[in-house]
Amino acid sequence: MNKMIRTLLTLAALGAGSTSLLAQPAVKLVVVDMAKAYDSYYKSEEGNAKLRDAEQKAQEQVEELNKQGQALVDEYKDLMEQSKNTVLTADARAKAEGEAQKKLQDIQRKQGEVQTFTTNTQRSLQQRNKIQQSLLLEEIGKVATDLAKRKGATMVIDKSGPSLLGIPNIVYFDPAYDITEEVVKEVNKDRPAAPVAPATPAGAAAATVKPATAPTTAAPASFTVPNVGAKPEPKKE
Repeated sequence: MNKMIRTLLTLAALGAGSTSLLAQPAVKLVVVDMAKAYDSYYKSEEGNAKLRDAEQKAQEQVEELNKQGQALVDEYKDLMEQSKNTVLTADARAKAEGEAQKKLQDIQRKQGEVQTFTTNTQRSLQQRNKIQQSLLLEEIGKVATDLAKRKGATMVIDKSGPSLLGIPNIVYFDPAYDITEEVVKEVNKDRPAAPVAPATPAGAAAATVKPATAPTTAAPASFTVPNVGAKPEPKKE
């Protein structure tokens, strides 16, 4: 009798478990290319344009600093020539040599100024780019999630980029479950009307949009001076 009761209880438990499994909703997956959606988002294009503008201004400032540095180098060389000019008096040559040393220090300070500006600007632009990507990808992710829910999906998978092993994250999927184009359309539905562009002159190439990349600035100081940091050899009378 006890054995029969235990058997009935076991069957009842199995039946309850089966009913619970059957009650679970079926998994429905959709895929989205987040990288493509980001690149196609009008806010990404606007943000990248602002970053390129800031990068261009930084480039111009670096060029101006290098121009100032080169002027210092030219002055230094002129003073060094004076310090070696035997036509001048000993006092005049010594004065020129002393001024050359001061100019050399100015050159080194200017080199440091260019290096510091370049490093700080590079860091600032990269941080701005990182924040922009983070915020906009969050917006796109919300849109993709809402769209997936409306389709009755239970999971959204990003298909952009390879895995740690260098292979696609998704080996195969039915294109019918790809919602990328729908996401792109959704995030751009409020895109402002583009201003009318001026007519392109005959024979001129049409402007192209530069792909989104990590911002970079010009190389550090382009001006140099021979034996920088070394003191000129004392002149023999």
